[in-house]
Amino acid sequence: MIEINDLDSVLIIGAGTMGHSIAQVYAQAGLEVDLVDTDQKKLDHALKLIKSNLDVLTEFNRVKMEEIPSIISRIHPKTNIKEAASDKLFVLEAVNEVVELKKKIFDQLSEFCPENAILASNTSSLDIFQITRSVKNRSRVIAHHWFSPPHIIPVVEVVPGRKTSQEVVDFSVNLIQKIGKKPIVIKKFIPSYIVNRIQNALYSAMYELLARKIATPEQIDLAIKSTLGIRLPIVGIAQSQDFTGLDLVLDIIKSKGGTLGLLQDKVDNNHLGAKTGKGLYDYHGKSEEEILKKRDRLYLRQLEFLEKLTSFKRI
Repeated sequence: MIEINDLDSVLIIGAGTMGHSIAQVYAQAGLEVDLVDTDQKKLDHALKLIKSNLDVLTEFNRVKMEEIPSIISRIHPKTNIKEAASDKLFVLEAVNEVVELKKKIFDQLSEFCPENAILASNTSSLDIFQITRSVKNRSRVIAHHWFSPPHIIPVVEVVPGRKTSQEVVDFSVNLIQKIGKKPIVIKKFIPSYIVNRIQNALYSAMYELLARKIATPEQIDLAIKSTLGIRLPIVGIAQSQDFTGLDLVLDIIKSKGGTLGLLQDKVDNNHLGAKTGKGLYDYHGKSEEEILKKRDRLYLRQLEFLEKLTSFKRI
């Protein structure tokens, strides 16, 4: 198994929206990065975007201006995947969401990379573990799902397949932490993982509202930004249910003819959320007043910040 400290270079396949920014993150962390794409123009454009990204990061003291040349010098654009893959022990694929294309690339990586190289994919919409069934040693295949823009968003979802080894999962966690990101390990593969699974439900509701002409895009975005947009960074989705009250949540589900054993168990044990000190979260003996005061102070800080930042207006 590869030791994290032995890794000094990585290979990123695909120089588009996600790939160029992921390459930038690895280069910022001090690793040499081969960025491969079949289109030289796309590679040239990727380097321009990386320079622009870094310029913006300097405005927020995330990168020092004097560091930019060395960061860019660590990114090596290439069009020959065989040459780039021959000595790489970690590869991340970030090409278009086309099954045939991804299969071709992973078949090539299986042939060109060392047999112990870890092969990761950025996809969340496709089942990469089905696509890579012909890869030698499938225990090394894993998903590393980044979020746009990768050089800003801190989380990377780490998703193993049934055959992915625990060593590869552990290595992935250590690598993502090493480059300054926050890994979230999903216990087993499920389509769309965590974030996109929830996000897709939001998009589905939005398009229904638009198609039925119930609201305009501007109305929908204002509604979301000035309600969920204030609350979600503070309490997320799960903890927000604790403030609604799990008994009320269960009543709503039942009123629609449904049921949910997980919630019923909580309610039966009087674990109703903030008002009883336990719900989906454990508040460790804090009173309801303490919990609500802390929440509300954070909400008000968030509201003040967003009012000053954009006043919830469109970009």
